[in-house]
Parts: sequence; C-alpha cells; structure tokens
Amino acid sequence: MAEVEETFGGRVIEGRVIKAGGEKTRVVVIEMRAPHRVYGKGIKRTSKAVAHDENNESGVGDIVRLRECRPISKTKRWRLVQVLTKAAVDG
Repeated sequence: MAEVEETFGGRVIEGRVIKAGGEKTRVVVIEMRAPHRVYGKGIKRTSKAVAHDENNESGVGDIVRLRECRPISKTKRWRLVQVLTKAAVDG
C-alpha cells in the first residue's frame, strides 16, 4: 500500500506529533526556518497539520512524514506515510 501511495502526487512534509487524542487522528507541528524579510535574521515559523493515522502507529513526540491527500474530514487533509523516529519513553 505504501508503494502505491508514494507514486501519487501531493506535498510531503515532516513534523513532530504533539497530540494523539482522537482515534486515528494526529496533530503534527511543522517547524520552518526562514530569514526575516527586512533584517535577514533566521526566524522559526510553526504550522499545525491534522493527519490521518490509519493503524495508530505514531505517538506523541514521534517524528513523522505526511503526504497531502483528499479531505478526509473537516480539518484532516494529510495522511501519515511513515514514522521516522519514535519518541524516547521514560520508564
């Protein structure tokens, strides 16, 4: 299934899961660095994306890769493609 999903278009982003409250739903924060338009100093910009995680394989703190897809619900427009790194669990 992942091979088929890779061949279709759509933007690909990477971010960190900050909320895994709902069933099959993850909120991912995307951090971008861009120069200030006047001063040139690098500033950090953040954006949130709501993603669909079909198998509930990601958790809070994981770094994930998302692909843009058709609207799944009112806010979900991204689908989880891959979990890049799992968060360290304190035990």
